Amino acid sequence: MARRRPSPRLRATVAAFFFLLPALLLLGLFEIGPVFYSFYVSLLRWNIIGTPEWVGFANYLALRGDPDFWQAWLNTAYYVLLSVPTTMALALLLASALHRPLVGLGALRTAYFLPYVTAANAAAIVWFYVFHPEAGGLLNEALRLVGLPRQRWLLDPRLAMPAVAITQVWHLLGYQAVLFLAGLQNISREYYEQAAIDGASGWRLFRYVTWPLLSPTTYFVLIISLIGAFQVFSPVYIMTRGGPLDSTMVLVYYLYRHSFEYFDFGYASAIAYVLFVFLFVLTLVQRRTIGTRVHYQ
Repeated sequence: MARRRPSPRLRATVAAFFFLLPALLLLGLFEIGPVFYSFYVSLLRWNIIGTPEWVGFANYLALRGDPDFWQAWLNTAYYVLLSVPTTMALALLLASALHRPLVGLGALRTAYFLPYVTAANAAAIVWFYVFHPEAGGLLNEALRLVGLPRQRWLLDPRLAMPAVAITQVWHLLGYQAVLFLAGLQNISREYYEQAAIDGASGWRLFRYVTWPLLSPTTYFVLIISLIGAFQVFSPVYIMTRGGPLDSTMVLVYYLYRHSFEYFDFGYASAIAYVLFVFLFVLTLVQRRTIGTRVHYQ
């Protein structure tokens, strides 16, 4: 009896998986595997040197009574409220300006995008010398020149978090502006021409044409901005180390402290998983609420 040969479709599928196999192995080894391993570590009491001790969900239960953990949540929420709306609003204004025909437009777009390609750590170091009143204090020198009083910025619990937020707004502004600019350029001119025939102009054009048709881009920028803001780390680590008086102690820096200063990797992994679940639920809520109001052309 002759053996049945595999169909061309099956052979093509096997060949596709054969070529995808190296990428799938790397994805599993360096992305998916660590995610599950981190959850396993969150169920241990382990300093990475000694023998791990199985504690079940004790690390998660301990988080409930940890006042520093809840303070880190409040600080993170404050940072998100400062940075996300400001960056998005300024990026939309910048994109609207760059969308107009201007002389040297290419150079302007490049100039505004340059901060984003700068390494986050390098940008934080530069802004450290701008804000710190004792290590350079360039901003205080500028204030002195215009007759305004000096501020303690990174040494003042009231001003440290706004200083960190300004750093991130500067760093992310160009990237978000490019996204909004791409969204604006994707809107067909026919909508504006039809609205102009109906008598719309200025603010009404933006309100009833640009804003609804820009909603897919706005929705995308909002999601990535919130996820990124809740994971802020580099500027806090370099500029303030969580201070002064823990006023900039955000969640990811609190996680870092428990990992590499206290060597409590189980507790740190539990913090990471709580943050992961929160961001997952937040994204689902955004999809169910804001996502249903997105207009596609």
